[in-house]
Amino acid sequence: MSASEIGFLALALLAVIGAAGVVLIDNPVRSALCLVLNFFVLGFIYFTLGAPMIGITQIMVYAGAIMVLFLFVIMMLKRQGAMAKPDKPDSRLGLAVVLGLALAVTVYATVIAPQGVTLPLGIKDYGTPQAVGVSLFTNFVWPFEVVSVLLLVGIVGSIMLAKRRI
Repeated sequence: MSASEIGFLALALLAVIGAAGVVLIDNPVRSALCLVLNFFVLGFIYFTLGAPMIGITQIMVYAGAIMVLFLFVIMMLKRQGAMAKPDKPDSRLGLAVVLGLALAVTVYATVIAPQGVTLPLGIKDYGTPQAVGVSLFTNFVWPFEVVSVLLLVGIVGSIMLAKRRI
């Protein structure tokens, strides 16, 4: 096993721990901080895979801007009281774990194992800002513009909802 594979596995384990913290921690602020950790680790995983543009975008957009917004909203909302915990453990938890593991094994056996994880052939600058920009503004210009219009509609809608409450 090479050093890069060991580093990748360590980052993957840290990502799984952060994702489990998001789901299992009751405190919403601590749960959101686990999500920030997960976003940072995913950014570093992109760096190890040779896609620095996606890694920088992951860290700047998700771990930076979006999580600041999430934390701001969580802290501004008044918690109406802690949720009551059930006395007995939920029997659906075991079923969820079994089904999740079955799905993970199925995806691995049918998608990942036969192909392996490789970079696309013929793209020597895969993941660089130049390659992402050329691909974005040549092959994907229409979806890019549709997403920008959807974001604009979301911003206008949130302003209209906020004005209605004031």
